Amino acid sequence: MSLVTRHALTVLAGQLATIAYGVTDTIVAGRYSESSLAALSVGAAIYMSVYISLMGVLQALLPVWAELHGASLRDGARQPSPQAGQEATRRLGYSVRQSIYLWAGLSLLGMCVLLSPGPLLAWAQVPDALRGEVTHYLTVLALALPVALLFRLFATLNQSLGHPQWVTWLQLGSLALKIPLSIWFALGGLGLAPQGAAGCAWATLLVQLSLLLLATWLLRTRPLYTPYRLWRRPERPDMRTLAGFLRMGLPSGMSLLVEVTSFTLMALFVARLGTAAAAAHQIAANMAGVLYMMPLAIGIASSARTSYWLGANQPARARQAVRIGLGLVAGSALLLAATLALLRAPLASMYAPSAQTLALATPLLAWVALYHLFDGLQSLGVFLLRCWRITVTPFVVYGVLLWGLGLYGGYRLAYLGLGPWAAMGTPVAFWVAGAVALALAAASFWFMLWRVLRRAPTARQHS
Repeated sequence: MSLVTRHALTVLAGQLATIAYGVTDTIVAGRYSESSLAALSVGAAIYMSVYISLMGVLQALLPVWAELHGASLRDGARQPSPQAGQEATRRLGYSVRQSIYLWAGLSLLGMCVLLSPGPLLAWAQVPDALRGEVTHYLTVLALALPVALLFRLFATLNQSLGHPQWVTWLQLGSLALKIPLSIWFALGGLGLAPQGAAGCAWATLLVQLSLLLLATWLLRTRPLYTPYRLWRRPERPDMRTLAGFLRMGLPSGMSLLVEVTSFTLMALFVARLGTAAAAAHQIAANMAGVLYMMPLAIGIASSARTSYWLGANQPARARQAVRIGLGLVAGSALLLAATLALLRAPLASMYAPSAQTLALATPLLAWVALYHLFDGLQSLGVFLLRCWRITVTPFVVYGVLLWGLGLYGGYRLAYLGLGPWAAMGTPVAFWVAGAVALALAAASFWFMLWRVLRRAPTARQHS
């Protein structure tokens, strides 16, 4: 089994545990009430838009740190050159310490957005009946955001070093805490009043705090981190280093913002179609999120190994990591999409709190299967382009296709009609437009990557 495959499977296990948080909350909120499920759909859409876009800025440090880790190799040898190894280790530790300043700024920005959702809810015309519960849900998650982002920084460091195992074990263990806490806080019991969607948010906050405490213990006690001197007194902010972070991170974060909002803003627009439509869309979105964990894990592993070999000046092995990643994503996407298409009825019934929601969700999952095929390919393409510092052009492609064709096209197809097609009046319109937009984005990214690989693979781009 290749290093990329092992790395991807390890990351996947942890990511599935994380996405299981959302699955748990969706099922629990649906059992509590349909209105809580609809409020969770809207609140989760806003929170994930904020969290994933900010996480994308931090995640963009993965190829930077993986390349520094790979730079300790000389002539492909597995034993590090003492001089090169010491310098790479020093630079990596310094880079990690500087990233704390980036984390602090991003956390403050994200909390401000989550604590003031009123204008966004009004713009999206979310029904008044849902706004109170959505606001309460987001207020709690505003406290969880900086904790979750700091743990993501720990995960990014481990992935860049080729040691994602501890992150995965922590994520798997946290699921055993998340499930009972969500049930308890949302549904009540043992003297605690039921809190619906907000209860799921309180459970998330407690789980994230637990993860961060365990990650801190690992950083203080494990010898893997000792050479990087992560606990030394932080240097003052280095504007040059932070500017480099932002050159990589901002386009990547904005790309993820466009990608996620094109996905999650569907929930805000679908909410206008009624509670049942919003609940059915939440089921579809949750299933799409579960499927996305596979290409996400492969993308993280492939970009880590590709950057590692580029830093080690081994272009042939970098190309091989790209090929392995493509094969893994294409094969897994076909398998998962076919499985979802065949099992969409029983899967929808597991979530649906009413017959009306079930009738809307079942056909919607067939479109989610098609959506996933193209989502996996475009996601891997973006991860690999970052290894060559290509971040701005994917952002532009995302803006034109995902916001323009996917989100706006879906809105018109749902409510106004688009060209020869009359207004559909169902959430299906957004998934159809989104699938077409992702197909074009995937074609664009892989054409760009093909051009890069034809040239000297160690050359750096800034386009």
